[in-house]
Amino acid sequence: MQDQQIVELYWRRSEEAIRATADKYGPYCRTVAKNILADPRDAEECVNDTWIGAWRAMPPHRPNRLRLFLGKITRRTACDRLRAGIAQKRGGGEYPAALEELGECVPTSPGADQAVLDRELEALVNRFLGGLPVRECNVFLRRYWYVEPLEAIAGRYGLKENTVKTILRRTREKLRTYLEKEGILL
Repeated sequence: MQDQQIVELYWRRSEEAIRATADKYGPYCRTVAKNILADPRDAEECVNDTWIGAWRAMPPHRPNRLRLFLGKITRRTACDRLRAGIAQKRGGGEYPAALEELGECVPTSPGADQAVLDRELEALVNRFLGGLPVRECNVFLRRYWYVEPLEAIAGRYGLKENTVKTILRRTREKLRTYLEKEGILL
C-alpha cells in the first residue's frame, strides 16, 4: 500500500491504517526502537506507542514522508522511555553512548529559550549535514539519529569499526567548528 493511501486511512479514521502501517513500517520502527532501548519488550511497547502516536497526530498532520514521520515518533517515544528510566534499569542501549559522543560538539542550554535555541540548532545541524559527502552524512545519521551500533554501521558500509569511529570523530569536530563559526556557544 502506498504511503498516501495509508495517510488517507488515518484521515478517514479507519483502523486499517494501523494494520497497514504495522505491515509496512513495523520492522523499521522496531529497529529504531531496539537501537535505543536494550530490552526487546520495551522496544515492542515503543512501536505500539508509535502507532497510537500516529493515530493521534493524523489528522491534523498529513506527512509527506510517512517513514520519517513514524521514525521520528518512534525515536521520541524510545528516548522518553529511556529517560524515564525503564530501559536504563535493564542495561540501556546505544543511546547513552551516542549522547556522550555528541555532547562534545552540541550544546545543551536549560531555560525558557530552549525551544527557540533547539529549532535554531536543528536548522544549523541540518545545513551542516547537507554540506557533507553522502557517506559521511549517512554514517553520522546512522549513529546519532538511528543510534546504530558502530559495528552495524561498519558492516552496512563495508568499513572497519575504527574507520567508522574516525569518520564520526572528524565529523563531530567539523560540526563543532561549524557551530562555533555560527555563534553557538559550546
